[in-house]
Amino acid sequence: MSKGYWIGHVDIDDPVAYEAYRQANAVAFEKYGARFLVRGGGQTVVEGKARARCVVLEFPSLAAARACYDSPEYQAAKALRDPVSIADLMIVEGWTG
Repeated sequence: MSKGYWIGHVDIDDPVAYEAYRQANAVAFEKYGARFLVRGGGQTVVEGKARARCVVLEFPSLAAARACYDSPEYQAAKALRDPVSIADLMIVEGWTG
């Protein structure tokens, strides 16, 4: 079974309000076994465009990644994020190569 990943690119308009989202999303991430691989560290764009913040989360499976996104816990956290940020988020199946 391959792992699942969330890859997010985010611009934050209100860092103070965004902190409420970060605290709330921890509930869903713990429940579904998420592990941060990248969490807003420095980045250098070498091709194309990017948002200011990049986040990569690893889940034990693609099903867990999808279930986390659809969960009431994450949707409650997302409701805190939406008014104060713009995000591009994808759920990706890991390569088993």
